[in-house]
Amino acid sequence: MSSWAKFAFGGLLLGSVAWAQAPSEPAASAATSIVSPEGSPTEGSIKHVPAAAPDNSPDVDVNIVADPAGLLPDLPPVPRAKATLIGGTVERMDHVRDQVTVRVFGGGRMNVLFDPRTHVYRGGKETTIADLKVGERIYLDTILDGNTVFARTVRVKTAQALGESQGVVLKYRSDRGELTLRDSISPTPVHVRINSSTRFLQGDRAVSPTTLSEGSLVAVKFGSQGDGHDLAQEITILALPGTQYTFAGQVTHIDLRTGLLVIHSSTDRKTYEVYLDPSAAPDDNLHAGAEVTVLTNFDGSRYVARNVAINSQSQ
Repeated sequence: MSSWAKFAFGGLLLGSVAWAQAPSEPAASAATSIVSPEGSPTEGSIKHVPAAAPDNSPDVDVNIVADPAGLLPDLPPVPRAKATLIGGTVERMDHVRDQVTVRVFGGGRMNVLFDPRTHVYRGGKETTIADLKVGERIYLDTILDGNTVFARTVRVKTAQALGESQGVVLKYRSDRGELTLRDSISPTPVHVRINSSTRFLQGDRAVSPTTLSEGSLVAVKFGSQGDGHDLAQEITILALPGTQYTFAGQVTHIDLRTGLLVIHSSTDRKTYEVYLDPSAAPDDNLHAGAEVTVLTNFDGSRYVARNVAINSQSQ
């Protein structure tokens, strides 16, 4: 074979090999999409999708957020029981134990429990327990919840709702028509005037103005005369000094350190604070929940128990 022929044959062979090795299209990698000129994927093309983070809960919607309140069980309804009205001033709020300490009108104090079922009203509008402030006058509709006192409703005495006071008579001058009493929530004595239209009551019956004496525990309803003085419209004698009173009912609270007994009367369904005579040793069977009959004397500031009889069924 001539030299030229060998050269031509070799060139043809090398060109064939080079043509056979040259790819007709660029090779597609795992990170590259093969896209048609129009910008849409061609049939059978591979489109790269970035690797997603592992999903351990494929069926959970990540946009759903649980409401913590919805995880708590509903509170049971308030027991249907007769309510006892307690009036006093807020002495302390304890949001850890969910209780309010009330300085009860007439002396003494009481711890009352509350929870989200307790309704609070101020000026006729419902508010929350967090709205209560120390020193405010309140009235509580309470019921017995086991051996504790629970507030079903709390009504705040607003500044506009004046005209009622309760306390111990410091001075009484019927000839001058003057009455001065120590109100449990007022830092200064309360002065009211009395005239012939003032009604005097003891329990449910009308009594003579001469029945009232200094040291008596009274509730007074009064109105303004327009001259800067308040006129007593009605005076209810709750207790006279030195008079004996008998209470029968269940002990709802006991504090042997101070000698305080809180009794829920089975007669009028009211709650009374009675103090044990310091000279008398308390009965070992005296406890919260016990049914008792208590003979007391009113000493001009509080009821002092002279004798406490525990019903046999409570022992």
